[in-house]
Amino acid sequence: MKNLKNPELYINRELSWLQFNTRVLKQAQDTSLPPLERLKFLAIYGTNLDEFYMIRVAGLKKLFNAGIIVSGADRLTPLEQLKSIREYLHREQQVVEHCKIEIFKLLKEYGIKIKHYDDVSTQQKHQLNETFFKDIYHLVIPIAVDATHPFPHLNNLSFGMVVKLKDTENPEIERFGIIRIPRVIKRFIELDDGIFVPIESIVAKHVNALFPGYELIKQMPFRVTRNADIAIEEEEADDFMEMLEEGLKLRKKGEMVRLEVEGGDQELIAFLNRHINVSQDDIYTFTTCLNLSSLWQIVGSKKFAHLLLPQFKPKNLPPLDTENIFSAMEKEDILLYHPYESFEPIVKFIQDAAKDPDVVSIKMTLYRAGTNSPIVKALMEASESGKQVTVMVELKARFDEENNLVWAKALENSGAHVIYGIKGFKVHAKAALVTKRAEIGLIQYAHLGTGNYNPSTAKIYTDFSYLTTKKEVTDDLTRFFHFLTGFSKKGKLNELYMSPSQIKPKILSLIQNEARKGKNGHIIAKINSLVDDDVIRALYKASQAGTKIELIVRGICCLRPGIEGISENIRVISIIGKYLEHPRAFYFKNDINQVYISSADWMPRNLIRRIELLTAIKDETQKQKIIQILKLQCSDNATAHELQSDGSYIKVKPEEGHKPINNHKLLEEYVNKIAKATKKDTPSQVQQLAQRLFIES
Repeated sequence: MKNLKNPELYINRELSWLQFNTRVLKQAQDTSLPPLERLKFLAIYGTNLDEFYMIRVAGLKKLFNAGIIVSGADRLTPLEQLKSIREYLHREQQVVEHCKIEIFKLLKEYGIKIKHYDDVSTQQKHQLNETFFKDIYHLVIPIAVDATHPFPHLNNLSFGMVVKLKDTENPEIERFGIIRIPRVIKRFIELDDGIFVPIESIVAKHVNALFPGYELIKQMPFRVTRNADIAIEEEEADDFMEMLEEGLKLRKKGEMVRLEVEGGDQELIAFLNRHINVSQDDIYTFTTCLNLSSLWQIVGSKKFAHLLLPQFKPKNLPPLDTENIFSAMEKEDILLYHPYESFEPIVKFIQDAAKDPDVVSIKMTLYRAGTNSPIVKALMEASESGKQVTVMVELKARFDEENNLVWAKALENSGAHVIYGIKGFKVHAKAALVTKRAEIGLIQYAHLGTGNYNPSTAKIYTDFSYLTTKKEVTDDLTRFFHFLTGFSKKGKLNELYMSPSQIKPKILSLIQNEARKGKNGHIIAKINSLVDDDVIRALYKASQAGTKIELIVRGICCLRPGIEGISENIRVISIIGKYLEHPRAFYFKNDINQVYISSADWMPRNLIRRIELLTAIKDETQKQKIIQILKLQCSDNATAHELQSDGSYIKVKPEEGHKPINNHKLLEEYVNKIAKATKKDTPSQVQQLAQRLFIES
């Protein structure tokens, strides 16, 4: 019997994440994509990396500094992981720079030019000078750094310039200073003719206005990253909201973990680093355009929207194209696959419930609701009109804490009963329950999802929404919300499965059941991340028994496929394309229910440290819909990358004589065909077309 705890059988979590971000970078290198689409993926790559450094690298540094040798199943120490991460990123940075220059060159051909102040016409320089004194001069902060002027505090992701100056009257006197460029100033100043001028090149030309009597010798743009992980001792928190607000303030003051510079002047780097004290291995030098995440400004320019992939307009398909959502749910279960099928019915579900005089209660969980949320506004209206509104607002949703604090206070002010969290856990479940009075008594309507109640991200994230009035589901959701608002030692549901107590045992049981069927077993699992050791070992055992296992894992995967005698029956792919793959959906061939959706990934944090929900899909039509989507994604040979046993990924390509299968494109075409058919065909013909198209795909 082979030792399934052998560290060589596991890929390190952080290195697997780096591979995921490399796949994002490969999209930026894909010459078949429109140029702004490529720039968008470069911006995503940079945004991802910012968060990785703020949380994951910062966490490893903290462990190392504390002398704690904690490691996962791969047994790498924090120091070993830090060394590998830095080597990987410094190596990849050359690829990033080359990719950026190539895209900028291509954008020039399409009328988008990134030019420095010195490269624009005289007339445009006059325009930039006016802009500087009108919009920039009053906002930038020139800071002298010497014995009487201490080095300033720099917030997380602060962007600015370090300058070396000389006294115009006494040139032998040289000084160093900092120019802080606040986030309220755009990264690029856009001129006519599609010219984008980096802000630092404009500021550099006006240093003498910021430091009168001094002349610029040299300057260097820089950006700092701090530890942004908020640790709150909940046991000691009398007022959790107050503690969180304090934590958000401390985030701005976390330990420095990365320094990015442009140009790489060693004297200026040495000056900066005397004050911020970042490891030399965490200093990254760029040749052009510091701050990849700022490229979103160019990507978002409406003038050049044609240089992105065409936007797909989500559709309302039968029965929700004509029928009221409540009456439609009373007739049948409904399963939506966003963003192909519109998220608007979910928004309307809450809005209509808020207005309906027969609705007496609305209960919801909110994890990332987004800004200007129509759902939160509807909940506030419902509460103000006298309905019983209960909302679990998860204040610990990372990087959404501030937004969630605002919504929590607004909901509370409207009269809603707001729960701020459960001690020791994050509530990551996505659930809503509406209770309505009818002649026959109370009717309950449930929504369970794999994604957040955020209409903005629902246009770019793929996710499932399940709507039902099944009593066994709605009764369980009532119990679930009672558990959130009250005390419960049991914390178990009958029809649904809830972590931390139920989901992991259920998943392990489902895997073991397929393993017992040997070669007749078949598992397809679609998740964002696979980290949990126990689940990985169960999958290894199932593979050893001959069970066919297909895993669609977008991000981190610690399982090694293709190892003889261990995992040769496991195939792992990651889909990176137009949409961010976000659902958690599972197919177990020999289970009585076969199909499940969940808010939980297969990670310890989801299975042990969060409150999540797992739901069986029992309706045959909806079950088949999910199975066909999963099988379509397993067949994808255009956006899929296959994981190798060494931890690397290879892009899947069509076999000779086979057509490319891009699941995103095919699903857009499929939904468009159904939407057109609803206008000219009968409901039964539309249903037949839907089922046929899925199978053909």
